[in-house]
Amino acid sequence: MKYLQKIIEFFKNHPIIRNLVIICITGWVILVAAMFFLDSWTRHGEVAVVPMVKGLTLDEAGKVLKENGMNYELTDSIYDRSYPPGTVVEQSPRANANVKPGRMVYLTIVAFAPRLVTVPPFMNVSVREGRAMFEGLGFKEVRVVEVESEYKDLVLGAKANATSLRAGQRVPQSAVITLEVGSGYTVQESDSTATDPSIADYIKDYFNAD
Repeated sequence: MKYLQKIIEFFKNHPIIRNLVIICITGWVILVAAMFFLDSWTRHGEVAVVPMVKGLTLDEAGKVLKENGMNYELTDSIYDRSYPPGTVVEQSPRANANVKPGRMVYLTIVAFAPRLVTVPPFMNVSVREGRAMFEGLGFKEVRVVEVESEYKDLVLGAKANATSLRAGQRVPQSAVITLEVGSGYTVQESDSTATDPSIADYIKDYFNAD
């Protein structure tokens, strides 16, 4: 008891030290409270495993994720004829990843219709530039056919699924693109001064007659 009274008397006689002790105790209490709050808010120690939803429909994937305490968001769609429309083909985070409960899982599905692409100006570019242009737009199949022209390897036209294209046209990304490229030669027209076969035969017959 006497020891406690001495401590109280000491703090009364030394207000600066007393205030420092009070500040330290207050700071320690605030720090401990903050740590408990953060553990509760971030669900420290709680782990959820992301299920595999690739290959499922969007509705099926959403149901599985919600059953595992997670949310989902559709972020993109691609056109792929090897999968049924609406099928999940990509997920992030990946399957079996450890995440916090309630984590958002981002999904990519197969589109129900091909994406439409605006055709850029393509006339009078090189065949290499034309092919790169259409492949860069996402067309999977770009073919090249030669047409008679003195301008070799110059794109003179293009078709999508056998339909002629023009710049600015909207075309399904799944279309087959055919570039019409100059062959570098033209068909020579017949010489108008050539001897008519019937006249040549007449002359030959005339001399043979002699």
